[in-house]
Amino acid sequence: MKISDTSAVYPTLQQRQLETEHNLQNVFSDVLSGAGHAGYASAEPIESEEPIQTQIQESWDGWFQLELQGRYRTTEQPRQLGKQYGALVQNAYENGGYIAPKAFLSSLSPAELSVVQDIHHLAEPIQVNSLTEEGAINLLIPPPAQIDMNRDGLTQSGAAWGLRFPDSTTPKPVAEAFETATEGMDWGERSLYELQMVMPTLLANFHVDQSGAFAYQVEPGDPRFVNPRAAPDYSYVDYADSYLSYLDAFKSRIDPIQYTKGKAFWTDFQNELIANK
Repeated sequence: MKISDTSAVYPTLQQRQLETEHNLQNVFSDVLSGAGHAGYASAEPIESEEPIQTQIQESWDGWFQLELQGRYRTTEQPRQLGKQYGALVQNAYENGGYIAPKAFLSSLSPAELSVVQDIHHLAEPIQVNSLTEEGAINLLIPPPAQIDMNRDGLTQSGAAWGLRFPDSTTPKPVAEAFETATEGMDWGERSLYELQMVMPTLLANFHVDQSGAFAYQVEPGDPRFVNPRAAPDYSYVDYADSYLSYLDAFKSRIDPIQYTKGKAFWTDFQNELIANK
């Protein structure tokens, strides 16, 4: 066997992380469906016959173990933290936490709320009464499986908003096309294209005056905040086409390596979308 072929047999850390993220999304989409909420549009049906409590625990443990060297590498007593959060999630499932998340969070002790805060890396202590439904329920969902309930293009966790792609509302063919087009990329390069994918939402909420100068920005949570990607007629094929046109129009001003990489990504992404229609 060639050395270059070993990745097909021995998954890289990044591949294992993506696999555990998808597993969490599948399991918690099932949990949310049972509570009357939409999970990940790209989630796969669960085929395991194990009790859902077992699947919750195994999917959480699988993801968290990998993240001990990632997002939780500087956390104090991370294994204890992971065990405590796993128990809280089980408690939430068994006691209606995903049906009434704010009521469930209100029943937690300060120490338990601190566990939730630390898992989600929240800067401020959790104030349950001020949370939105989305902000509350996402505190009971592991980070990779959190959902955008109101389809504003943002995923709210506690009082914090975040952008991600694919997110819970991303159509399955689009998510699959993105995964294929970014396969083999490191996290830094993949993150660049994630940002480019959500750029329409960011730009739609920046406003300029008649001279073209920045006037104001509509903040998340404002009723005027818009997400063009949620429109029924939004086309990722058209967006890819517009980005390819942008690259060609400004080719002379773009670093040649970045131009080549960008051209390859957007072409691959668009081709995958068209092939999967």
